[in-house]
Amino acid sequence: MALDRISLSDFRNHAQTTLEGTARMNLLVGANGAGKTNVLEALSLLAPGRGMRRAALVDMVRGGATDGFAVGASLIGAEEPVRLGTYTQGAQPGRRRVRVNSAESSAVALGEWLAIGWLTPAMDGLFTGAAQDRRRYLDRLALAIDPVHARHAGRYEATLRERNRLLSDDREPDPSWLDAIETQLAEHGTALSEGRARLIDALMAEIVAQPEAPFPRPALSYAPGGPLGYEGLSQALHDNRRRDRAAQRTLDGPHRDDLEVLYAARRMPAAQCSTGEQKALLLAITIAHAALSAKGRASLLLLDEVAAHLDPDRRAALFERLRAGGAQVWITGTELAPFATIADEAAVWTVAGGSAQRR
Repeated sequence: MALDRISLSDFRNHAQTTLEGTARMNLLVGANGAGKTNVLEALSLLAPGRGMRRAALVDMVRGGATDGFAVGASLIGAEEPVRLGTYTQGAQPGRRRVRVNSAESSAVALGEWLAIGWLTPAMDGLFTGAAQDRRRYLDRLALAIDPVHARHAGRYEATLRERNRLLSDDREPDPSWLDAIETQLAEHGTALSEGRARLIDALMAEIVAQPEAPFPRPALSYAPGGPLGYEGLSQALHDNRRRDRAAQRTLDGPHRDDLEVLYAARRMPAAQCSTGEQKALLLAITIAHAALSAKGRASLLLLDEVAAHLDPDRRAALFERLRAGGAQVWITGTELAPFATIADEAAVWTVAGGSAQRR
């Protein structure tokens, strides 16, 4: 299954843009600032979460527009096409709405139809940046496999904020109220940890199945931020109330998790690798995840300016792996030349000034 009849209305610099006649490989070609990445961002909103830029909804509305934005696409390849859409309204600019076949739905429900992954230049610092970024990355990959993961992540974060609020209050928290909150934290935290661990195990199985060259093979491991399992986490939260109250925050739990990545052949942490090696490791993870998420569900892979950082051999290897995978692929670039080997099989659009013209 794949997306077709993609429409953007008042989204970023796109007033009204429609893309039809899509293929397995789709190329968006144009100058910097033309609106190529905006198309990818719009597509990323057809999944749970805040999209690939994590921008505020009001910032996605085209300048001068007064009634929000809309993004729609038809999922084709099944018995009947399914129309997916997400939009905002001028009266409630901070609320994202979702429709499936014209019926009101939820963002989490989008994940039941479509798995979306992406790789952007902004992700280059993932291995050297804050652990929070790697946790967010893990959760995005996990919800593409299991949409319910998003519910556990959201509820855990909301309950964690409530516990931290009580811990930082001048008054001594009510123990029975803490008991109730910690029960929810342990429940959703355990599901969150288990989802992350399952994802890493599945990703490693997919990575090992891929050829070792020309992309370096990453070794992924899960670094828990506290005791694992419901009983262990629940007990730690109860036992550490005094310590956490002194710190005015919860010091154990999945909100302290991390993703550890090694360049497997050299046993070197990814954070210590060269910039080029880090990009290649991240690309290897992205390809493996796309193959994993395509099993049993429609899958979309968004690659922003990825070819610009690859030599010809790695570009050829990337295209070959994308052909072998089950995902529909969308790639941006400033010129067509780097995509010469796939141009004949791809759907190609020239993007300029917030509009897209099919070649």
